[in-house]
Amino acid sequence: MQRPLALVVGLAMLIAPNRIVESAQRLAFENPDTGRLRPQTIPIARLEGVLFVWLLGRHPEHASILKRPLTVLGLVMSLVPRQALAVGLDLAYENPDELEVKPWIAPATRLLGVCYLIVGLRAVRTAGRSTADEPAAADT
Repeated sequence: MQRPLALVVGLAMLIAPNRIVESAQRLAFENPDTGRLRPQTIPIARLEGVLFVWLLGRHPEHASILKRPLTVLGLVMSLVPRQALAVGLDLAYENPDELEVKPWIAPATRLLGVCYLIVGLRAVRTAGRSTADEPAAADT
C-alpha cells in the first residue's frame, strides 16, 4: 500500500510540480502570494518526482538507497523543526523572511520528521534482516 502511494506522489511531482507547490503555499502560509520561488525550486521538485518514480518503480530494494538520507532528515526535522523549516524556506524561496508561516506548520514538520525517521529506520532494519537471511557464499 505504501509503495503505490509513494509512486502516485512521485508521479504528481513529476507531472505537476507547480500545482503541488502552489497548493502547499496556500496551506502553509498566511501570505502565500508573497513568496518568490528560487528558479531551481520547481525543476528540483520535478527531479525529486523522477527519482521517486525511478527508484520505486524498479524494485523495492532500490528504494533502500533512501534509507540513510531519510533517517537523517527525519531526525533533524523531528528534533529541530523550526530550524529545519527555516533551512527549507531559505533553499526554496528568494524572500523567506517575508513569509508568514501558519502556527501549525512547525508541529507538522516535527510529525513529518518522525514519520521519515520511522520509515528510514524500518528500511534499515529490513535491509539488515534480508542481508542476514542470505546464505554465505561457499568458499571455492
